[in-house]
Amino acid sequence: MAALAGCGGGGKNAATTSTTPALNLDPAKTYTVTMQTNKGAFAFSLDVRDSPHTTFSFATLVRKGFFDGLTFHRSVPGFVIQGGDPNGNGTGGPGYSTVDVPPSDARYTKGVVAMAKGGNEPPGTAGSQFFVVTADDAGLPPEYALLGTVTSGLDVVEQIGLLGNAQEQPTERVVIEKATLSEG
Repeated sequence: MAALAGCGGGGKNAATTSTTPALNLDPAKTYTVTMQTNKGAFAFSLDVRDSPHTTFSFATLVRKGFFDGLTFHRSVPGFVIQGGDPNGNGTGGPGYSTVDVPPSDARYTKGVVAMAKGGNEPPGTAGSQFFVVTADDAGLPPEYALLGTVTSGLDVVEQIGLLGNAQEQPTERVVIEKATLSEG
């Protein structure tokens, strides 16, 4: 079982506070994030009910253009792809973190999008680094804040997932050209 490391530390558009702004995502609405990459686009719905703080933070970062130009710095074939690090190496974040402890029965199956965290951080801690599961079941414990589920473009996610090498790095540069948020 591999750990999904990520840091909530400084980096691009770093906040100067460690508190999360007041929530403003309506759990009765559907919010979708679309990630246009140089390998194609994929979209995922946000899990506002299980992760209100995490989804609000992520939506805020999308609205600010935080993810535009960032890369998928980690690709593990048959496991996950990981992005959202402004440093591009698994050490960066937005300058703050949120916490939404996932349900005890959370499962990380193909198409689930969740937040990476450092091994020493409490369950549900999130910064800006996220991962998308490419395995049928990643076999991870319920410690990673749930962000959402892929609704389109799973083939693109799987293609990115096949680019990983033995060092868990993509063999080709995979860039998030533009992240957008829509609501319905």
